[in-house]
This record gives sequence, structure tokens and C-alpha cells, in this order.
Amino acid sequence: MPKGAEKEIDDILLTRYACYLIAQNGDQALFNINTQLLKRKMGVPDSRPVADFLPTISIKAKDLAAEMTGLNVQNKDLKGQAKIEKEHVDNNLAVRNMLTQRGIVPENLPPADDVKKLQRKLDGDEKKMLKGTKKKN
Repeated sequence: MPKGAEKEIDDILLTRYACYLIAQNGDQALFNINTQLLKRKMGVPDSRPVADFLPTISIKAKDLAAEMTGLNVQNKDLKGQAKIEKEHVDNNLAVRNMLTQRGIVPENLPPADDVKKLQRKLDGDEKKMLKGTKKKN
């Protein structure tokens, strides 16, 4: 397409459950392990999403596979859960193959710091900084 050109694309309607299954199957392909087993392996509480504990490279890998899927759904005009799910799984497998060829095994990476704990620390640091600024004024 020429620079600055716009292309109208059709929206694809999937149920929330279909989206969940597509994402879950993609995760299983990327990590080569069931999401629940991965949570246990990483020590993630049952009530929390595994994404809150993923290292940055795993988040980027998931994002790359999702972007590839989005692009290919449009370019290949894929419709329906089965075709989109297969595309997403294939893209996660391709990303996994690239990582493992470089010696990075996603399911063997150590968990990252809990994002909720990090957010609380940032909030606390911000409050301390604001209090210090007010005292100087």
C-alpha cells in the first residue's frame, strides 16, 4: 500500500470463550506446557494470572506471536475460531522455535517480580517523593 494510504478491514466477532481458548492454546504452544502447570512451576497463586509473573522476554514473545496472528488474520482473510486458533498456535510455535534455537527455553525461565508488588512499591516511592517536595516548598 502507498504511504499514508488507509485500508478498511472487517471486524471479526468471536465469543469471549473462543478468545480465551485461542490465547490459552497459543500459550501452551509457546511454553510447551499447560498454563496451570506453568503457574505451579513458577509459584503463581491460583487467583493470579501467569502474565503477572512472566519475564519480559516471555511477554515480548507472546506479543510477537499475537501481532503475527493479527496481521495474518487480515492478510490471509482468516475467519472462524478454528482457522484463527491454528494460526495463533502456529505463530507461537514459530516464536518458540526461534527462542529455543537461541538457547532460550520459555518454560525454564525464572519468574519475574510480581507486577502488583512492583506497582505498590512504585506508588509508595511516588508518595514519598511527593511528600519530600511538599516539605521543601
